[in-house]
Amino acid sequence: MKTRVITFHYTLHDTEGNLIDSSEGKAPLSYLEGVGHIISGLEEEMKKMETGEKKKISVSAENAYGIKDPDLIFDVPKSQFPPNEDLQIGMMFQTDEPDKVFTITELQNESVIVDGNHPLAGVNLVFDVELTGIREATEEEISHGHVHGDGGHHHH
Repeated sequence: MKTRVITFHYTLHDTEGNLIDSSEGKAPLSYLEGVGHIISGLEEEMKKMETGEKKKISVSAENAYGIKDPDLIFDVPKSQFPPNEDLQIGMMFQTDEPDKVFTITELQNESVIVDGNHPLAGVNLVFDVELTGIREATEEEISHGHVHGDGGHHHH
């Protein structure tokens, strides 16, 4: 089967209807099928769609950003942070581990509660998608593992 580039507009809500993200007013998003650039539950449903089709797709937390892992929540002494740092709930920071981002979820007198889960871990998601384009991926896109050009990655 040929590798395809899928281009789509989306609006993302949680199951309570709270807006999380949207491509409205922006360029549509493009991704290379089968590379894992978008969550699996969304990609599986979009494989069945045609250009121009609109669909509401519900994705369980397990097929989105996973279930919240309690082992990624830590109580860190404030002394571990820079002394003049204005710590705030919602602040994100990276650790020495590459690609590991933590969010401050609670401030206590002597410590800070940080969470290494994805902010949408444990959340069931509802996507309203409009598939705006399907094309075959180029050899270069396949070898690089991402989309080039409109809605994708640009090499400089």
